[in-house]
Amino acid sequence: MDILEEIVAHKRIEIEQQKAIIPPATLYANVEQLLADGPQPHRSMKESLANSTSGIIAEFKRKSPSKGWIKEEGKPDVIPASYSQNGASAISILTDEKYFGGILRYIRIARPTVTCPILRKDFIVDEYQLYQAKMVGADAVLLIAADLTKEECQNLAKKAHKLQLETLLEVHTEAELEYLNDCIDMLGVNNRNLGTFHTDVANSYRLADKLRATVGSVCGCTTATKGPLLVSESGISNPQTVRELREAGFRGFLIGETFMKTADPGQALADFIAQVIQPTLSIH
Repeated sequence: MDILEEIVAHKRIEIEQQKAIIPPATLYANVEQLLADGPQPHRSMKESLANSTSGIIAEFKRKSPSKGWIKEEGKPDVIPASYSQNGASAISILTDEKYFGGILRYIRIARPTVTCPILRKDFIVDEYQLYQAKMVGADAVLLIAADLTKEECQNLAKKAHKLQLETLLEVHTEAELEYLNDCIDMLGVNNRNLGTFHTDVANSYRLADKLRATVGSVCGCTTATKGPLLVSESGISNPQTVRELREAGFRGFLIGETFMKTADPGQALADFIAQVIQPTLSIH
């Protein structure tokens, strides 16, 4: 069993435990009532990335299965707010506890402190998790092709849209591009192999042409506003890499450890963005 299989197996057990505490019928009714109460705040992650000059998705990531604790003391009411204040186009919050040191409540805590969209980053395999995401104030959810069948991915993406959640589909290989469907808002390349956790940012460059071709064939368009917006995830630590990936067609860049391992993640983000936009500036 590789790391991803282990994580997903544990996730399914975890979800059943959560359902025993808050039955699906109760959660679903609460979310339906939330939606019925009136228009929800419009915080589109796709639009935010498309309109940004940097496209940085800053991640609140306290722990990694491969590296252990990155910032055990990291606070969800401090770091996401600092990310938002320092120019993040969106914020990714990990909600897996055992492997990444996160919990769902971190989104609820962070939500009032930030103005940009929040992505619930987890291993989503059950629609129950989509309702959870909506209830705590997430704006988008991650769907990982390697976790799901194509049918499961399609059904979860459709349900997410019904709940007014945007979707980021994560792929690692060319074969997984078959998971793209018309309910996917953003298409991400994970530069980290989830089976081995080896990271290689060149994976984004390798798949760039295939991504654009697939988006064009599935959606009939390649523009950032109409087709899925392209995102590069993991292993990005150099502003020059972001500039090169933008030239390759990417508009979103998910970065976590580069910021989280510093004393001040928000300031690290600000310095990084300054280098992306004005490469002659130096990072302190």
